[in-house]
Amino acid sequence: MAVSGTLFVVSTPIGNLDDLTFRAVRVLKEAAVIACEDTRHTKKLLDHYGIKRPLLSYHEHNEHERAAELVSRLQRGESVALVSDAGTPLLSDPGYRIVARARQEGIPVVPLPGASALLAALVASGLPMDAFHFAGFLPPKSAARRKLLESLRGEHATLVFYEAPHRILEALADVEAILGQRDVVVARELTKVHEEFLRGTAAEIRQSLAARGSVKGEITLLVARGGQAGAGSGSVEEAVEALSAAGMPRMEAIKTVARERGLSKREVYRRTHEPEH
Repeated sequence: MAVSGTLFVVSTPIGNLDDLTFRAVRVLKEAAVIACEDTRHTKKLLDHYGIKRPLLSYHEHNEHERAAELVSRLQRGESVALVSDAGTPLLSDPGYRIVARARQEGIPVVPLPGASALLAALVASGLPMDAFHFAGFLPPKSAARRKLLESLRGEHATLVFYEAPHRILEALADVEAILGQRDVVVARELTKVHEEFLRGTAAEIRQSLAARGSVKGEITLLVARGGQAGAGSGSVEEAVEALSAAGMPRMEAIKTVARERGLSKREVYRRTHEPEH
C-alpha cells in the first residue's frame, strides 16, 4: 500500500516578503506541487526566494475539481503545499475543501504558521485580546451588513472584519448606527510601506478617511466590545450627549445607549429628561 503524501498549509507574507518563515521556504522548495490562488502572484514570491516548483491554480471557481485532483496526488505519495495570495490559507480564502477531503482520507495535514492580517491588526490595535470574534469580510450591501452587526452587538469580544477600501466609509457608518460610539481601529496596508492604524470612534475615522477623497489598500476593521468606550462609558446623560454631538439623532442615541447599558429606552429617556434638583 502506497504511503500518502502530506498536505502543508503554508502561511505567506501579507505585504513584506521578508515575513516568510525559514520553515515555509524549505517546505515550498521540497513540495511536489504548490496549490495557489493566482499563479502569477505566487511566482513573484517564489522568485524572491529562488524557489522553482510546479504551480497549480486553486481558487473559489475551481476548488471542487482541484480538491479531488490534489487528494489523488497526495494519495500517490506526493507532497502538496497550499498557499493563498497573502496570509494564512482558509481565513477568508479558498482551502477548506482540500483540507476537509485530506482529513477524511486520512492524509496528514500540517499547518505552517505565519503572517495573518487578523492577528497583526489585533496585536497592534490596543484593543483587548482576551476574546475576539473574527467575522471575515462584511457583506457588501448595507442591509445585510447592519443585520450582521446587529447579531454581533451582544458579543463580549473585540470584533474583527476584513473590508474593501471602496466600502469602508459605508461600513463605518453602519458600525456607528448599530454599535454606537465604541472604540474602533482601522488597520490599513499591514506590513507594507504605507502601514497605518487609525483609532477613534467610527464617526471620527470615517470623517478622517472621507477627507482624503479616496481610500486604498487592504483593510482590517476592529471594533471594541460593548462597554469599552463611548456609549458604554461615563454617565447615561454624557453618553447620549456624546452620540448626539457626533451627529446621531437624539432618539437613536437614546436607543444606542440603552442597548449598550442593558437599560430600557424609557429609563434612558427618563434620566436624560428629568429636571435637575
